[in-house]
Amino acid sequence: MKIDLLVAEIGSTTTVVNAFNGIDTLSPEFIGQGQAPTSVARGDVTIGLHEAIDHLKQSLNCDTLIYGKLLATSSAAGGLKMTVHGLVYDMTAKAAKEAALGAGANIHMVTAGKLRRTDIQKIKEINPNIIMIAGGVDYGELETAIYNAEIIVGLDLKVPVLYAGNVQNQEEIKLIFEEAGKLDYLYIVDNVYPKIDLLNVEPARKVIQDIFEEHIIHGPGMEHIRDMVTGSIIPTPGAVMEASKLLKNAIGDLITVDVGGATTDIHSVTEGSEEVSRILISPEPVAKRTVEGDLGVYINMRNIVDLIGIKQLCKDLEMDESKVQELIENHMPIPKTTDQIRFVERLTKEAILISAQRHAGGFRTLFGGGGKKTYAEGKDLTSVQYIIGTGGACTRLPNRVELLKEITNNLMGDKLLPNKQAQILIDNDYIMASLGVLSKEHESSALLLLKKSLKID
Repeated sequence: MKIDLLVAEIGSTTTVVNAFNGIDTLSPEFIGQGQAPTSVARGDVTIGLHEAIDHLKQSLNCDTLIYGKLLATSSAAGGLKMTVHGLVYDMTAKAAKEAALGAGANIHMVTAGKLRRTDIQKIKEINPNIIMIAGGVDYGELETAIYNAEIIVGLDLKVPVLYAGNVQNQEEIKLIFEEAGKLDYLYIVDNVYPKIDLLNVEPARKVIQDIFEEHIIHGPGMEHIRDMVTGSIIPTPGAVMEASKLLKNAIGDLITVDVGGATTDIHSVTEGSEEVSRILISPEPVAKRTVEGDLGVYINMRNIVDLIGIKQLCKDLEMDESKVQELIENHMPIPKTTDQIRFVERLTKEAILISAQRHAGGFRTLFGGGGKKTYAEGKDLTSVQYIIGTGGACTRLPNRVELLKEITNNLMGDKLLPNKQAQILIDNDYIMASLGVLSKEHESSALLLLKKSLKID
């Protein structure tokens, strides 16, 4: 059987391969999916990739499979670990963090100001895949980024370093790395915070994904990935963001919710309302990602149980405590019985509500010489027209639409959440991440396939 293109999603536990035909035509098709355990632990991720393709053959009922191109997203081996180092936490450090998160990174550390000895020790312990240095608006403060660059070069970590700070420092930073014999590890992009109250995160996001493709795929267990993957490779969360941005340009402002076993990710792509922007304290990126590492419905299930409380859980599920404890003790990654499904739906509801409230900004009342004034800070979601569900929980649970609709029941009136007119869309084929990486090379086909999966014209 001949397939135009395959996209592999190489996760921490499972590798999924999605098959597509009709690429670059007016009617591209998603034709099937195969999956297998990810094989990083076996020393070679391509073992699991071959097994997933074999499973795809079985599902398509064919003996041989010929494909034109293979693209991939990956969150295997811990995903893309980054540390971020800026000047002022609410300004350059925040801007650098937004750039990294939007690219699909897992942020393990954020610092502001000059690195201290304890910071240096922590960087060594984290052993990040990429280190990002920012600091100073253009033609502003110079010293902090220079100091941090000299410290980081001295760590001899053999890790790519991205500089996205004051443009005046670029030649000096280049000289520091050249004298240390590490110019090959240095990447320089436009300042993520070039002026006060101006974010410029997209150039850094693009380069972070380029670095991921160039360096991270050579890590343990990933060395042979290029033996099979012939197209783009980007971090899986970054691929979901790419798909979200593509869709926003086509249908309007949106948020994408992905409740997973270990984390809950929210991607929002919206400029917000004019009314709120006039009273916003500090700028927010148009495309923003937050990841809640404590909110997962399998690995971090007990965290959510604690947030709800056993008594409230018993009341909501209309079960006695012994039955609820039994569900907790025998919790499965994929629920099968009616009670297990109801339990996971309640966990998912909590994960959706808390992650949305953490992602959204809110109003603040401040008192000054002119009296009381109301300001806004954080991400404004009030203009969001669509709430999109992707990932296992938000695409497979029976009450997924109702669970996502909970975001619009804004019980906290000071939060900048979507209103009740927001429409719920489901990534029915569970291919949003695959289409994000597909959009890097075949944008029109990715958009058509996205609309088909979401069941919109």
